[in-house]
Amino acid sequence: MGKLKTNKGVAKRFKITKTGKVKKVCCGQDHFNARETGNTKRNKRKDGTARKPLNKSVKALINKAM
Repeated sequence: MGKLKTNKGVAKRFKITKTGKVKKVCCGQDHFNARETGNTKRNKRKDGTARKPLNKSVKALINKAM
């Protein structure tokens, strides 16, 4: 059996930290941000952590050891 391929779409959207947490970028940052309030703009700058059920599948698609 050959090597497993990394899912590139998932690899671009999620990062695995050194401690094993899954970080994700907040959604909706691309365009139409002029109408957002200051608080919303500020909150979108921060990266969030993914939910627990998502962690296992993301790590499998990125091919990181769990």
